[in-house]
Amino acid sequence: MKKIHLFAFILLALLSGIVSCKQKPSANQTANGSDTTEISDEALLDSVQRRTFLYFWDGAEQNSGMARERFHVDGDYGRHDKDVVTSGGSGFGIMAIIAGIDRGYVTREQGLERMTRIIDFLEKADSFHGVYPHWWNGKTGKVQGFSDKDNGGDLVETSFLLQGLLALHQYYVDGSDAERALAARIDKIWKNVDWNWHRNSKNVLYWHWSPNHSWEMNFPIRGYNECLITYVLAACSPTHGVPAEVYHEGWAEGGKIIGPHELEGYTLNMRYQSNSGVGPLFWAHYSFLGLNPTGLKDEYADYFQEMKNYTLINRAYCIRNPKGYKGYGEDAWGLTASYSVKGYAAHEPDEAGDRGVISPTAALSSIVYTPEESMNVMRNLYNMGDKVWGQYGFYDAYSETDNWYPQRYLAIDQGPIAVMIENYRSQLLWNLFMSHPDVQRGLKKLGFESSALK
Repeated sequence: MKKIHLFAFILLALLSGIVSCKQKPSANQTANGSDTTEISDEALLDSVQRRTFLYFWDGAEQNSGMARERFHVDGDYGRHDKDVVTSGGSGFGIMAIIAGIDRGYVTREQGLERMTRIIDFLEKADSFHGVYPHWWNGKTGKVQGFSDKDNGGDLVETSFLLQGLLALHQYYVDGSDAERALAARIDKIWKNVDWNWHRNSKNVLYWHWSPNHSWEMNFPIRGYNECLITYVLAACSPTHGVPAEVYHEGWAEGGKIIGPHELEGYTLNMRYQSNSGVGPLFWAHYSFLGLNPTGLKDEYADYFQEMKNYTLINRAYCIRNPKGYKGYGEDAWGLTASYSVKGYAAHEPDEAGDRGVISPTAALSSIVYTPEESMNVMRNLYNMGDKVWGQYGFYDAYSETDNWYPQRYLAIDQGPIAVMIENYRSQLLWNLFMSHPDVQRGLKKLGFESSALK
């Protein structure tokens, strides 16, 4: 009787759809089986931050401890060397590791060992008037030319590295004896950078100098783009600092940087170095990983409001989706420099710059400006599962239109994700960088206002 009753129950369940031999995932279930209705925002943020941190921890080049320029899961690097490490991406990675230490992803002792390895490398690696190149070979410390004439000092990438090192200095300056000793070594690296050399005797900073080609690249840095931090640090240096005139005459071009305009219903106050009147989203990220935009103002912009509107323009364009690409929407937006269907491209919200490629770093690194909108993108990406989610977080880019889902990472895109998530959660990296005495003096020298200035 019991067997008959059990058989009848199973038959009834099958007929009513309660039991199925092949159960379909629910609308809220990801491709990898996790149910996003059960994961809180905080847990999701921590999961994304932790995996992205691993790019700079497990994925680092082992000899130097520095961030690999790229990591391809398929092992196909083409003409690129997998041992190439990046100065700017390592600066982002240093900040990601600081946050990882603080959150207990690794111990403080493990963090100190890694940071010591990085400083050991930087003290011996090729540099030019204290300025580091864009790339090195991580095993030898020899410069790896970014291009034929770009084989020397790269002032912008050096500023991204120094932004991380100054935050690290503050993290260690009041620590153990070993930590304070490392902070002192960082201070020497910082003070050795000759920002004045990169003026080339003018009131503007030049991006590149080569030991073989001198100033032939001829690339003066003018705003607005990702290079605000370069001018800020040049003014902050206590040894080779530039006068405020270099910022106002070079970066701001005597006020020409001001160019009020409206796009997608949002107003911007600055002129951008792009034909569309706005550029890729990394321009809102790189300078503000340590430099806190909240309440930061000078005579040219209210930087938090400017970068928030800059982000919302990028989002609104993707929602409007004038080129009709598949998959764009309120939970799938973000155009920035990343891998593209054909090579590498600086995607931006205009006819020429939009190639149907979404780069996760674009929206996720904007979380400090657009928390709700960026979280929607994060959840959508998480729902997409293994197509976009791997061992070091979300892959660099994808295109639904082209059914293109490469399993590849770039340091300069992974870093801002981990750093900006931490700044959103705790403001840790902002607080560290902004507390450095030289940063305090430099910002005042340039006429900035900020609640972080004492």
